[in-house]
Formats: sequence, C-alpha cells, structure tokens
Amino acid sequence: MLAEPPPPALRHGHSRHRAAPPTARGSAPYWRRLLPVVALVVLITRIPSFRHPLWSPDEGYLAVQARMLADGGALYETVVDRKPPLLPWLYEAVLALFGDGSPYAMKVLAAFAQLLTAALLAAVARERWGDRAGRTAGVLHPLLSIGLNPEDTQAATFEVFILPFTAAAIWCAGRGRPGAAGLAVAGALLTKQTGGAVLVPVLWLLWHSAPGRAGLPRLAAGLLLPVLAAALLTDPSGFLFWTLTGSAAYAAFTGSGLHMVSRGLANTALLALACSALLAPLARARRTARGGTADLWVWLAASAVAVVAGFHFFGHYFLQLVPPLVLLATAALRPLSRERAASALLTSVCVCALFLTWGFLAPRPELAHAQRLADAVRARTGPADRVLVWGIHPETYWLADRTPASRYLTAGLLTNYSGGRDGPQVGEKYAMAGAWPVLVGELRSRPPALVVDDSRGGPYGPGRLPTLRALLARQYRPLPATVDGAVLYVRSSSGG
Repeated sequence: MLAEPPPPALRHGHSRHRAAPPTARGSAPYWRRLLPVVALVVLITRIPSFRHPLWSPDEGYLAVQARMLADGGALYETVVDRKPPLLPWLYEAVLALFGDGSPYAMKVLAAFAQLLTAALLAAVARERWGDRAGRTAGVLHPLLSIGLNPEDTQAATFEVFILPFTAAAIWCAGRGRPGAAGLAVAGALLTKQTGGAVLVPVLWLLWHSAPGRAGLPRLAAGLLLPVLAAALLTDPSGFLFWTLTGSAAYAAFTGSGLHMVSRGLANTALLALACSALLAPLARARRTARGGTADLWVWLAASAVAVVAGFHFFGHYFLQLVPPLVLLATAALRPLSRERAASALLTSVCVCALFLTWGFLAPRPELAHAQRLADAVRARTGPADRVLVWGIHPETYWLADRTPASRYLTAGLLTNYSGGRDGPQVGEKYAMAGAWPVLVGELRSRPPALVVDDSRGGPYGPGRLPTLRALLARQYRPLPATVDGAVLYVRSSSGG
C-alpha cells in the first residue's frame, strides 16, 4: 500500500510524532458526537449572559450605535468610536432583524461565536494530535472562556467575536491556506485592532514551510483587501483616524498607574484560577518542548502583547489568551495518563462552576443606576427629544429610548477618561482631536431638551471642563432632585 501523505500540520514542521489525520469517512461521526457536547457546554456557560439586557457599557455603546446607524447615521462621521466597523455593522444588522430584542439576539450570536471557536480549536488539535486531543480542546475552550469577571466574559462585545477569527486564522495557516488565513486575520482586525495580533503566529506557521513562504502574497491580499474595502465603505480618512491615529492619548501609559496595574494583576489571577488544573502540565510542557508547540507559544506571546497594549488591562482583553492556552493545555495533557488528564478536566469543570455561579449571582449596580436614570430621562422628555448624557454609560440612551444629542456617546472621547484613569491627562485638551468644536456645533444647532451630568464626582465632571460648564450656565438650569448623584439639567427660559 502507498503511504498516506503527511497531515498539513506535519508539513509545516510542527512535530515528527503527530497522529495521522482522520479519514474523511471517520470525520462525520466524530463531529456528530463531539459538536452536540461542545454546544451543550457552551450553552450552559453562556446562560448568565441572558440575565441582563446589557452586561457592560460596551454592549450599550454598540446598541446605541446600531440605532443611530439604522436612523441614517454614517460610521466615522455622525456615528463614531475608536473601534473598527465589523461589530457595529453586525449590531445594526441584528437590530434590523430583531428590533429592540437585538441585545438578546446578540447574546445568541456570542454563544455561537464561542461554539465556532471551540470547534475550530478542536479541529486544530485533532489534526495535530488525534481524536482525543480534539475532544479535549473542544470542551476546554468554553470551560476557560468564562474564567474572568462575568461582566467581561458574558457581554456580547469585541473580544468574544475576535476569537473565532483568530482560531480560523491558525487553522487555515496550519493547513497551508494563506489566502483564507489572511481573510481570517482581517476579520479579527476589523472586529478590534488587537485582533491583528494573530498575524504573528500565522506568519510563523507560513514562514516555517516552503509552500507557506510562497503563499505570503496571498496572505497579504487576504488581509489587506477586506481592510481597504471597509475603509472605502465608510470614510477612509475617518476610518484611519478613529481606528488608528486618533487614539494615541488613550493608549498611553498615563493616569492612575497603580489602579490599572492592580486591575491587570487581578484579572491575571482570575484567569490563572480558571486554568489552575492546567498550570503544572503547562509548565512541564514548556520545559520539555521540542518545537511541536512553538507556534502556539508565539500565539500566546502575541496575544499577551495585545492584552498589554494601551495599559488598561480590562478583563475582556484577557479573552484573547484563551484559545492559545486551550491548545497548549491540550498538548500538555497528552502525555498524562487518562486518569490524570480526566482529573485535570474535572477540576477545570469544578472551577468553571464557580465562575458560572458568580455569573448567576453577580450584582450589576451600574446597570441598575442606568435603568433608574433612564426612567428619569423618559419621564422628563418626549420620544422625539434629544438628550445629552454626560458620563461613561451610553446604555442610558438605549434604556431610555432617546436619541443622543451628539455623536460622542461617552465623556471619555472628549476627556480621555477611561476605566479609572484619573491622572493628569484627563480634560478638554486630551480629547480626540477636533472633538470639542464638533460637540459645540451639535449642541448649538439642535440643543438637547435634557442634559444629564452623570459624572458623580469623576474627573470628567463639568466643573473641570470650561466649555461644558459655560454652556450649562448659559442655557440650562439644574433640577433640584438628583438620581443617585446624577444631576439633570433642563433648558432655562433664557436659553431660548
């Protein structure tokens, strides 16, 4: 009999001791057995996401953006954010299909994204190390993917939708498909800038094989053409500014350094707890590695750089570490006996149960505040009125069902405040370039019926911002009643 050709992973120099890939005849039953199990695990781990309409301000921001786009807004012109366009477009499409139930529909899509990621990781592990490894990787991913604060893991936001693209990029590169790998990298990059970190292990995989090096032009085409198309479909200069050149101050290591480092350490500890049963096998595998997982360590390192970029260390940033950790842990469990590997997986299930319980019980005080504030806004305005909420919780607009008076949905874009940054680089002069003249023009041409100061003593309050303070003094008066410290301003009789 003729020898079978080596599997794609072998051709790319991963290992001389990989199990042969499954035959096409055996693939269908394998996936029919595995996918329902993985889907069930994903479903169970994502149940807490349906507890609240919105888990994080990012979900609120995307929901409000979707409404503005549906009402005729233009991305990077009258609808702005520092993020690439793919997820706002997806939210807009879901809003068109499901209306105000779209946040819950997005949660279903987030669960599907995690299922797709798990399936792709299972495919990578199976091709490299056999059927058992595929099952291990498929189950491990949903178990580890909720190993952070529920606000970070259960929200349908950028990092969750990066993951299937990154896993697909590695799978395609490992199979010698550079064009498809480039498309997957572009998908990750167009979901969030840091998703582009997966390009590093993709290049590693392709460079370490002669066919892969020959395919680098196809990789470049697959990556650059979708990015160019996205720029042309929006506003090219606005696309460049909002996704790249306009965020230098946001990404700088300034402000409350101790607060940010503490957050980073806390989130690292949470993810380490989620991986606690796998840390010892991972350490042993790292010491005895012979090149079979080199690309995965490169992937983990590139993802770690993406987590650190910007020095904010939000918990959802850490989700990018999960796919390479899953594959590395799968490789590390292979030399163990079935009993020891099963014990590690069972411990991971138990730790996952702790995070799942946290997701069921975790309070959401900021969401409750936003809901009370939205009730107050709705009681004092009509459906056609425009409102300015000066704060960092754009979900108030969505909960109140009121149109924002400005394209800037948070005070962060106008002050550089974000996630506890309360150091010297917060204020008008640290805003996105040109933002304040645009804001003033918007408020003059269509004055909001209500202004809500939701700063509640934060460093971005109107008292520290001369332009906003003067506008409020000239045209508005505060109401005597506050909502959890938030001050509501209505137009004064002299404000015209």
